[in-house]
Amino acid sequence: MAAENIQTAAAADSTPPHIEVRNLTMAYGSFVVMKNINFTVKRKEIFIIMGGSGCGKSTLLRHLIGLLEPAAGEVFYSGVSFTKSGPDQRQAMLRRFGVLYQGGALWSSMTLAQNVGLPLGEFTNLSPAEIREVAALKLAMVGLKGFEDFYPSQISGGMQKRAGLARAIALDPEVLFFDEPSAGLDPITSRLLDDLILEMRESLGSTVVVVTHELASIFAIGDNSVLLDADSRTPIAYGNPRELRDHSEDPRVVRFLTRGEQGAKSVQRHG
Repeated sequence: MAAENIQTAAAADSTPPHIEVRNLTMAYGSFVVMKNINFTVKRKEIFIIMGGSGCGKSTLLRHLIGLLEPAAGEVFYSGVSFTKSGPDQRQAMLRRFGVLYQGGALWSSMTLAQNVGLPLGEFTNLSPAEIREVAALKLAMVGLKGFEDFYPSQISGGMQKRAGLARAIALDPEVLFFDEPSAGLDPITSRLLDDLILEMRESLGSTVVVVTHELASIFAIGDNSVLLDADSRTPIAYGNPRELRDHSEDPRVVRFLTRGEQGAKSVQRHG
């Protein structure tokens, strides 16, 4: 029995991370946005890409989903290079992604059910009736049951974010990406969205990558993280956000994760 447990543990250790970023450099022409980016994301983990304004958080997300190509380095999914994959292989990998963009990115001329049904119509052989049924289910999962025939302009900003999430999970993705999901939301709505992200991780078993600078969200949902620094143009910390806040020796990390509120405590702790 002990031998079986050892073999199981060894097999788990040999399993490649769900996402791996190796020596990534992001640049626009000769201007380097961020360099020396290295991190791994475990399967079913909620990973936070955090940092101040202009540090390249959303740019990094765009590299992860192939909207931008790295100046150097590679992105891997389950041990396979996404960066160096051919068009067909990359398309197959993209099919396993779901993305919630910062503004929701809903089509204003389509109902919520039609918005959610778009990827289903594009990538499945379901009939229109079946697509409608699945779209209604996904909307119900995010708390929008009964809103299938509403247009984006008829619902609140928080509801639009939830509708965008319903579309992101339409194909039951392995990886969910969120770009500043709490942007423009009040604290209560933001917390409800955090709770929904946690529920989606549990119900779908998805790995989740979230771009955010909101401390409440970072500490509420983050299992692991990378902190990007605009001044040095490099990541300056990796790890669980709460552990970084409480134990980091780097004043830049403590300053970002406390926003000065616990500056005195930090000085006392390290003094």
